[in-house]
Amino acid sequence: MSATRSGPALALLAAAGALLFLLFLALGAWQLERRSWKLQLIDRVEARVHALPVDAPAPAQWPRVNAAGDEYRHVRLAGTFLHDRETLVQASTVLGAGHWVLTPLRTAQGSLVLVNRGFVPRERRDRATRAGNEPAGHVELSGLLRMTEPGGGFLRRNDPAAERWYSRDVKAIAAARGLAAVAPFFVDEDAPAPQVPGAEPRWPAAGLTVIAFPNNHLVYALTWFGLALGVAVAAWLVARARKAQHAADD
Repeated sequence: MSATRSGPALALLAAAGALLFLLFLALGAWQLERRSWKLQLIDRVEARVHALPVDAPAPAQWPRVNAAGDEYRHVRLAGTFLHDRETLVQASTVLGAGHWVLTPLRTAQGSLVLVNRGFVPRERRDRATRAGNEPAGHVELSGLLRMTEPGGGFLRRNDPAAERWYSRDVKAIAAARGLAAVAPFFVDEDAPAPQVPGAEPRWPAAGLTVIAFPNNHLVYALTWFGLALGVAVAAWLVARARKAQHAADD
């Protein structure tokens, strides 16, 4: 009776082991596919970042702008800054904690593009402390096209009424500043020419874009394949013990 009762249980255990083995193999293969996709993404972004700048998308192209095809593209812009409409967004950089300075740039066609002119420490939050570095009149610049960051930061929502911004939410910033015909992206301005040693730092400090794509997919794949191997080894041990038991009973 004991052997009879153990038969269905063993069959169920074997089926569960086989399903787990196949599941772990599938998850490992999926992580290898994700790794291949991530490596291709990194290559594309690196190529965009280091390419010569091209004209930023015109208004007619805005509906087709997307992260996969355009983010981190090196673009150039020309126009006039609206410094009185700038927005400060909380930032944490290699230079410390402070704010990104997002300023609308009005192009010759009349459209607007938010430009992240760079980082300022908290003591430079007031425009008066850095007004001497505000470009006046027609300007030409280059930078990296970035996609809007709607909502806010981690566990913190943007609060336009209180002027608390935790993400570069283009649509919300445009609404708060009463701006129309604003591009659905913003541009991280390139760093200017190196300063003369010992000179007073220029604020905002541009060119601080961090480009990092975590790529732990190989580790994840090896983990799943290791679990599959563990299931196979466990099944082999059970089968060997079962065979030894039968031999002893005979």
